[in-house]
Amino acid sequence: MVKLVVAVVQDKDAGRLIEELVDRGYRATKLASTGGFLKEGNTTLLVGAADDQVDEVVGIVKRVCRPREQVVTPLGPAGGAADYVSYPVEVIVGGATIFVLNVERFEHV
Repeated sequence: MVKLVVAVVQDKDAGRLIEELVDRGYRATKLASTGGFLKEGNTTLLVGAADDQVDEVVGIVKRVCRPREQVVTPLGPAGGAADYVSYPVEVIVGGATIFVLNVERFEHV
């Protein structure tokens, strides 16, 4: 059975991830997307894979898209309260969110 691997990754990891996938014979469709937490751009990749290839594809994503720390300044409350002061905080970003879905039908034309 064919699977669809959907990987949501940071933009800065996408280029290297696509290179790794293509070097190993996989095709990937790249979609621009935006994250909800940091409101920053990210990339969603769609990769078709046979059952026995899924672990390799997921392994490549895990190896390339590593979590890392980033300093961010949180947004203030809605309405712009005058007494609100935001301080930069470190958060963990990166890594990947991976979904593996069954594909009922696949055609490459």
